[in-house]
Amino acid sequence: MDINRTIAPVIKRVSRGFPILLLTGMRQIGKTYLLEKIREPGREYVSLDFSDNRELAKNHPDLFLQRYKPPVLIDEVQYAPELLTI
Repeated sequence: MDINRTIAPVIKRVSRGFPILLLTGMRQIGKTYLLEKIREPGREYVSLDFSDNRELAKNHPDLFLQRYKPPVLIDEVQYAPELLTI
């Protein structure tokens, strides 16, 4: 079942004007699903649930951001706070 989220247009508008958008919320409420559903063509998706991605992001955040150039959707970014300090 697909649920229309009232925040979807806001996310779209903000993502056009800012290079970074952080969506937070409780676990398992559909954040990833929503972002994947509304992400525009050309915006890559990468998840830090995968250990290879997470290790690269934590140990070499500059290389991670070279590999996954903006615009990019980084899921589970809390696993690599190092990305937020660059």
